Amino acid sequence: MSAPFKAATVQFEPTMFKKTENIAALLALVEEAAKSGARLIVTPEMGTTGYCWYDRDEVAPYVEAVPGPTTHAFAEIAARHGCYVVIGMPEVDPATNLYYNSAVLIGPKGVVGAHRKTHPYISEPKWAASGNLGHQIFETELGRIMLLICMDIHFIETARLAGVGGADVICHISNWLAERTPAPYWINRAFENSCYLIESNRWGLERGVQFSGGSCVIAPDASLLTMIDGDDGIAYAEIDPEIARRRQCWGEPVLTQRRPELYMELMTNTFLWNPCDFFTLYGHKPLPEGGVAKVAAGQFAPSGVLSENLAEITRLATAAKERGTELLVLPELALTGLADPQASAIAADGPELGAVDELARGLGLHIVAGFAERDGETLYNSALLTGPEGRLGIYRKLHLTEAERQWASAGDDWAVFDLPFGRLGLLIGHDAMFPEAGRILALRGCDLIACPAAVRGRFHFGHEGTSVAQPEPIPTGPDALHWHQFRVRAGENNCYFAFANVFSPLDGYPGLSGVFGPDTFAFPRKEAIVSSNEDLAVAEIDTGTIGSVYPTNVVRRKDLVLMRLPHHYEALVAAGH
Repeated sequence: MSAPFKAATVQFEPTMFKKTENIAALLALVEEAAKSGARLIVTPEMGTTGYCWYDRDEVAPYVEAVPGPTTHAFAEIAARHGCYVVIGMPEVDPATNLYYNSAVLIGPKGVVGAHRKTHPYISEPKWAASGNLGHQIFETELGRIMLLICMDIHFIETARLAGVGGADVICHISNWLAERTPAPYWINRAFENSCYLIESNRWGLERGVQFSGGSCVIAPDASLLTMIDGDDGIAYAEIDPEIARRRQCWGEPVLTQRRPELYMELMTNTFLWNPCDFFTLYGHKPLPEGGVAKVAAGQFAPSGVLSENLAEITRLATAAKERGTELLVLPELALTGLADPQASAIAADGPELGAVDELARGLGLHIVAGFAERDGETLYNSALLTGPEGRLGIYRKLHLTEAERQWASAGDDWAVFDLPFGRLGLLIGHDAMFPEAGRILALRGCDLIACPAAVRGRFHFGHEGTSVAQPEPIPTGPDALHWHQFRVRAGENNCYFAFANVFSPLDGYPGLSGVFGPDTFAFPRKEAIVSSNEDLAVAEIDTGTIGSVYPTNVVRRKDLVLMRLPHHYEALVAAGH
């Protein structure tokens, strides 16, 4: 049992070429936090030196070994106050003379361990090697702690290693930029892994780069426990490791609901080679040519009467077609209803599903719709994909909630289909709580993920605005929907993500359906979300690419998939995790 403790996040603006002054200022902030009772104190990435170095020669006077003079200085405070401190610094390995962007965990007895940033950002290869220490979890008297650095957390795999490894806290130190913070990526990583995330981000302007601040502590339920906007400062929050160890999201034991036997593709990287070449290799499953199309997400509250649901599906499909869409995604169990799926389940070859096939043919529209499927004595939570050419297939939900396990069996394979405008992958509701699911579909070359959903739990919140002056067009003002979990699912996989949720506020279903773009750092956002007076969101997607030498479109190029380092991820596919 680990008792609750007070944690502190330190926000700080270092000055390049003034390492001594930076360290003195950080020591003062850490001392203040320790005197205030903080047992775990986290400071920013490269906080001792600044970040925007030209090359090895420029940063060379400021690198240090670990342990070394800087870690000794912070260890003295840790020893006096019985606390733990995380610092960010440029490290040199004396054995190789390689430099690393490192985070060091220091405790009352000195250095506990270090993390060398594994996934470098644009500038770091000018001077730093990619980290070679993996993603360790450090056992301390406070609990189990993992260190990650900035770009590391863009990748679902790094924080997932924390989740499956039993970390209570991720200490994420960063020089985050290009968006208002607390960043949605930070929030998703805490939430999907049901652990605390202490975020220490720098702020200020360095060599023309505006850093975002927003240092915070995020709880396992995605609540912001504390936050700093701009300026230097310290913010405090209580960490209770026992809450993290419940490993629950929306009351679901998500870590035990994983399906690692289906995740083996996480250990591959299908975008290492030009995808134009890779996916046409041997003529096997080449990507569709791609192009511009309109996609819609529709939301409603399915009733227990199939004919009523079919009428609503017809209405939404007709409206979508009138707006020029080629694909409509509808909610989970849209056809058969939510109330009693065991009683309302239908056969895939029955007339009820045939009616949806006929609707799609008649309108010349592709439709994804959820239904409870009966296959002999076995029931599934399924989704139909049908279109002008007839039925393309059925997907059976792979990740079931505890309630669904009472009536449904899980499916046993992913579902990917090629449509005229791109490659489509299917997920259903709770599937998308598992970051591995979207990643597998991205690795299979999907341009778009369609997700019929019936999600009750909170997966969103707003932002009051920031005082940090970001360059145009990055928004800084209030936003009622700053974090949307499924927007992050799109960006982290460089896929479009069509999320069609049940809308029934009295029953706890918030709707907020939408079609989200493949780049979460593209402003204004390329997305459409159902507004308060509508039930349909329509967005234009573009899966095409100019020329054939190398994709010019991020959805086909998938930069964030390419930059993965799968050799670190083996624990994610191990049995028992």
